[in-house]
Amino acid sequence: MTVITAGPAACRDSSVVTADLPTGRLTLTVESSRRPVEDLLGFAARANPRRAFLFLSKVLGKHHPVRPADMAATHRLLADDVPAVGGPVVFIGMAETATGLGQGVFEAWIDAHPGAPALYLQTTRYRVDHAQRLDFEEAHSHAPRVFLHLPTDPAERASFAAARRVVLVDDELSTGNTFVNLVAVLRHAMPHLAGVHLATLADFMGARRRSELGDTMGMACSVGALIRGSWQFEHNGATIAAPAAQCAEGHEVRLADAGYGRLGRSQRLRASADLVGRLAAETVPGTTLVVGTGEFMHAAFVLGRALEAAGADVRVQATTRSPILRWGAVTHALAVPDPYHEGVANFIYNFAPGRYARVLICHETAPDPALFELARLLDARLIHFQPDDHAEEVPVC
Repeated sequence: MTVITAGPAACRDSSVVTADLPTGRLTLTVESSRRPVEDLLGFAARANPRRAFLFLSKVLGKHHPVRPADMAATHRLLADDVPAVGGPVVFIGMAETATGLGQGVFEAWIDAHPGAPALYLQTTRYRVDHAQRLDFEEAHSHAPRVFLHLPTDPAERASFAAARRVVLVDDELSTGNTFVNLVAVLRHAMPHLAGVHLATLADFMGARRRSELGDTMGMACSVGALIRGSWQFEHNGATIAAPAAQCAEGHEVRLADAGYGRLGRSQRLRASADLVGRLAAETVPGTTLVVGTGEFMHAAFVLGRALEAAGADVRVQATTRSPILRWGAVTHALAVPDPYHEGVANFIYNFAPGRYARVLICHETAPDPALFELARLLDARLIHFQPDDHAEEVPVC
């Protein structure tokens, strides 16, 4: 990966923030924000010809380490924005970056609405065998081909089909086109769908696009966000080689579903009490980092939050396939093995060597040489999450 180490040149004029990135000039006009902009996000540059910049969230727990309590507060804020509606509500978290955020918002919502029927699903870059799926594209993404598998459990499939509202969760909205594409395919599988709510950390669609989104989708559409505004980007012509982020069509990795969201989930994920008790009893002279792997993010938050509740100092983040330059809000960039064996580059960002007293990697894939190499690279331990929320530590060999 090409590395550019020049520092950011950013200036602020009232509600306008301008950043000169290695790839061009990004101008952000802020309409409203529930917290100071600098507390919510930073700016980064991507090796991606479709989108050469990135709003790097400081509350998501993906590219930047975040306290679980801060992540939980974000989940509650976005869940509180979901309009009241009768009947089942379907929440969908967007892969790769927002699968953890989507499941967190879903769990915050069911906590606030005990007994209300709800279902969580995540989109994915992988295929699950023997499950019907809907295909759509995230055009600006480094890996544009995305799948949504439909529930195989009869009760959850019926809940999905009966839902009148869907809550689509992503970390950032810049045009809304991905959600338009997804709603178009959802209408065929959800015959009663009458309303869409978009839950996002950052809504940068702008007032005009926001107002016309419902007409474009053909149904009522509401948006809940922590920060709202619009952006402009002037590319400077810089050419930065980007690694492949997706295998050839028809050769996607196939996974067996372990019950964590690709085929639907109607209950919150719970960390193993025995595992949490044993980890919490350890004497740790510093901060614990809990790392998710790719799309498998929410388990890291759940484990991290349980350890935090037991008194540990914890941060959460995850690996990613997104190629980001070491610049601005990205102070460290480390290439790491891909436990899904898709043949694409994976990274962890802002992972400072020697910063953490304990590192725990949460994974859904079977232990193998790639995971062992990842553990050795991060000086970490492996926590394997299996069906029925069972998790156990795997010795690193």
